Amino acid sequence: MTSSRRVLSFLLPASLLAGLSASASLDAQQAARFDDVADARRALVEAQAQGAAARTRAERLEAEAARASAAAEKTAHEAAAIAARIQQTEAEIAGHQAQVALIGREREVLRARLAERQRPVVRLTASLQRLSRRPPALALLRPGSVRETMYMRALLATMLPEVQRRTAALRAEIERGKALQRRAALAAQNLRESQRRLTARRGVLAGLETRQRLESRQVTGAADREAERALALAEQARDLGTLTDDLRKAGALRDRLAQLPGPIMRPARPEAAQVTNVGDAPGPTTTGLPGYMLPVTGRLVSGFGDSQRGGGARVRGIALATRVGAQLVAPAAGRVAFAGPYRGYGNIVIVEHPGGWTSLVTGLARLDTSVGAQLLAGSPLGAAGDGQSLVTLELRRDGVPVDPLGAMRGQ
Repeated sequence: MTSSRRVLSFLLPASLLAGLSASASLDAQQAARFDDVADARRALVEAQAQGAAARTRAERLEAEAARASAAAEKTAHEAAAIAARIQQTEAEIAGHQAQVALIGREREVLRARLAERQRPVVRLTASLQRLSRRPPALALLRPGSVRETMYMRALLATMLPEVQRRTAALRAEIERGKALQRRAALAAQNLRESQRRLTARRGVLAGLETRQRLESRQVTGAADREAERALALAEQARDLGTLTDDLRKAGALRDRLAQLPGPIMRPARPEAAQVTNVGDAPGPTTTGLPGYMLPVTGRLVSGFGDSQRGGGARVRGIALATRVGAQLVAPAAGRVAFAGPYRGYGNIVIVEHPGGWTSLVTGLARLDTSVGAQLLAGSPLGAAGDGQSLVTLELRRDGVPVDPLGAMRGQ
């Protein structure tokens, strides 16, 4: 054993021996990097799922627009299809950004692993260089027995395969680093292309909305009066719940009035006239909301029924963190009961759906709809704001809050 130590100290420095025996375990910082990688992968999967859903919806709306014969119906479907394509592109951008972040995290982990593996290899290389500069004759003249020479040969025979194994793994890690660099460049290129498509599609949507506004100028009189009544209700309402209930009651009254029979011409034979029972008129259906969807692509921040900060009341809807300027669409078909600013919430949109359902969407920086507009599922509502964009969605049935995610699942 003493002879082995003398041979080892002759061939390699003590620091190299310590490096060769060190374990490759990750420290707390590396474990945190792995958590970041998992988060980036989850974000990538969510973005891909949202993009696929938006693409499917866009293809369906484009097919419906192609089949539409009336100009107004065709334009409405085209606008909803373009809005879906915008959301698809936004999801693609989010996916590319998650991919860039994922590659960055993987490169950090790889760099840490390379540093861990390079350390003993660097020491080994320096020691081997020292050994190579030592003349063979000097090694033979060094005092010692033949037994020590045999120890030296055995040590070299044991060490060289280990050196080859570790350097092979190191070379593989270096090649993986180059592959990650190529993937990062491709992801950055795809991100730039998606951003260009997003700009182009927003321009197309703006043109369609301008055309819709020009076509609807002839009916602006009634729409303006209804918008004024909605604004008056908003000024009187104590909170959003009260505003939604007031608008629901006004909508129910409007539906009942619409069901009343119109004026009937006097019959040629008055004795043959019959009395119509107005109470037998069919009322509104109470069907569910098939195809209900989120108004924007983003990450769920708070769910239905979660406690508000500071231990306040339960949240009556859900909150979504979304990208700057994200496109918002109608979660289901319906009629716009309110569209405008409301104190403390910025611009909001309230959509009445058939069957006593009502959706409330807040967090809009720009409005692309107006009171009285008849919307398709996916029709553009507007865009989210700058900075930390937070969009909230509340769903009610006959004034009672309902979980929007449950409605999406058909519950």
